[in-house]
Amino acid sequence: GPNSDGHDRKRVRRDVVHSTLRLIIDCSFDHLMVLKDIKKLHKQIQRCYAENRRALHPVQFYLTSHGGQLKKNMDENDKGWVNWKDIHIKPEHYSELIKKEDLIYLTSDSPNILKELDESKAYVIGGLVDHNHHKGLTYKQASDYGINHAQLPLGNFVKMNSRKVLAVNHVFEIILEYLETRDWQEAFFTILPQRKG
Repeated sequence: GPNSDGHDRKRVRRDVVHSTLRLIIDCSFDHLMVLKDIKKLHKQIQRCYAENRRALHPVQFYLTSHGGQLKKNMDENDKGWVNWKDIHIKPEHYSELIKKEDLIYLTSDSPNILKELDESKAYVIGGLVDHNHHKGLTYKQASDYGINHAQLPLGNFVKMNSRKVLAVNHVFEIILEYLETRDWQEAFFTILPQRKG
């Protein structure tokens, strides 16, 4: 009917307020992935970009350590990336761009459960597709760099399969949703495929 997509349209017209929260996809694992996984990561990044552009509270979006196979794949299949707006695409590692005390690495191996988001911080999502193959890698990196780390409070709301690893875009979208609703449970159930519920 005439109302079929009214919901989405309304959402776009509400006042957009940019969040000061920095959300970083750390692309420093490029050399550990085969091309099939690089292509998946590229699709997940495209999804993050699109969702951030239509979010009510878009984040300050960074891609760091951008290069290697991922950049080559984007150059070949997504040439428009050089014109993407509202995103910082950097060849540098995030640790060269952002103060150590501002960084929080989001990793499902962290013992720290995130209670709320601090919009003065920079949250890092590991740009890694085949997590099971590299268990503990992002956690180890955070520990090696001596930066804070945490995991989303998923376990409180969702019965996850044995491995609590989400796609990069799921983590990104959950954070966008939380900034809008301030409710983790609602964010998880809005974003996650219900089979995990």
